[in-house]
Amino acid sequence: MCGRFALTASPQEVAAAFDLVSVDPFPPRFNIAPTQPVLHVALHPGRGGPRREARLARWGLIPGWAKDPAHLPLLFNARSETAAERQSFRGAMRHRRCLVPATAFYEWRRAGAGKPQPFLVRPADGAVAAFAGLHETFLAADGSEIDTVTILTAAAGPRLSAIHERAPVVIAPDDFERWLDVSGQSPAGIRDLLHAEHVDGWEAVPVSDRVNAVANMGPEVQDRVAEAAAPESPDQLSLFREPSDGRTP
Repeated sequence: MCGRFALTASPQEVAAAFDLVSVDPFPPRFNIAPTQPVLHVALHPGRGGPRREARLARWGLIPGWAKDPAHLPLLFNARSETAAERQSFRGAMRHRRCLVPATAFYEWRRAGAGKPQPFLVRPADGAVAAFAGLHETFLAADGSEIDTVTILTAAAGPRLSAIHERAPVVIAPDDFERWLDVSGQSPAGIRDLLHAEHVDGWEAVPVSDRVNAVANMGPEVQDRVAEAAAPESPDQLSLFREPSDGRTP
């Protein structure tokens, strides 16, 4: 699951990471939640052919066939294993794949009856990551258009599964072109990209429950705290050591 994430890189860093001509200014965002606007990168028509562009969209996909979004669940995640078959996602999986820039995501470890412990999960080198996403434009009854997006998830690797069984799918830079090329790459052709192996090497930092509240949007939500409970096995312990340098409860 991926129900909160962060994008604290500068617009210039995002432009460089995704090979974009430019990115409109935006502030650092430390606690992004579903229904909020998020940046996504997709191919759009341009001079000389399709080109990558970064645009804003509501986090929580609304399928084009929906009549009343109020009656739909909040589709901020899509399971990568079934997205190509599910009615809500199969059209976007075939025709509207995108990348969602991020510098971290949050996940909550639940242990027994105790209070869930939130973790900040991020690349150890501070790089900008690309979550695999799908985008859709919903035409409302009043004629207005709403651009929406969802983030694909996969089974977490052995280290990260100590926190949660799901993690966002991360697309490596060398695979951006394949993932975005909906005209040349069918869902079957990019199936090998749908995994969370990249995330399993990230560092997991215990943070306070301030991140639980969407109103808390400052950098303090990423401050390290002492863990609420010790892991139960040596393999899990290695996940939560000091670094070298879905969904809220």
